[in-house]
Amino acid sequence: MTFVDLLRHGEAEGGPRYRGSSDDPLTAEGWARMWAALPENAHWDRIVSSPLARCAGFARELSRRRSLPIELNQDLREMHFGIWEGRTAADLAAIDAEALIRFWQDPLKCTPPGAETLSQLQSRTLGTLKAVMTQYRHQRLLLITHGGPIRILLCQALGKPIEKSLQIEVQPASLHRLCGRTHGDGSIRVRLRDPGKP
Repeated sequence: MTFVDLLRHGEAEGGPRYRGSSDDPLTAEGWARMWAALPENAHWDRIVSSPLARCAGFARELSRRRSLPIELNQDLREMHFGIWEGRTAADLAAIDAEALIRFWQDPLKCTPPGAETLSQLQSRTLGTLKAVMTQYRHQRLLLITHGGPIRILLCQALGKPIEKSLQIEVQPASLHRLCGRTHGDGSIRVRLRDPGKP
């Protein structure tokens, strides 16, 4: 069994927006909420983080404080939103409200112009989970990443199709706990685990 905790980054400078690949750092509130999200009894063997500043900055500091090995993985970065990058929902609603509504209703088929598709996000996110669970089998891992990848992984754990991913609430600085196994045929199986257990 491999234990995988997923921590979403906290509030980033610039407020809520389709930040995607934009590299905004955390606010002071974002830092505080991430520290507050960590269970007192949690133990990890390794941190694997998105390289974007709003994840990597916290990951490096946690690594330093707890003397944990850390690696940055490009495939844990947020979905790239194409021409929507850096825009707020209000900005987009003023420009093309119908496109925004279509995306919310069916993100699998209604990709923003120039954006990464949800299927591409799924492929790299699940590929990363499989790789780290295979390499660090039987360890306790903390993955620090973004709302998009976490929703993909929660869909996998819950047996939901990825087109339902936007219906899964993933608050900033929230912790989601999984466990799983890798199988001889190369497949992985993950499920949610009791958030109250270490």
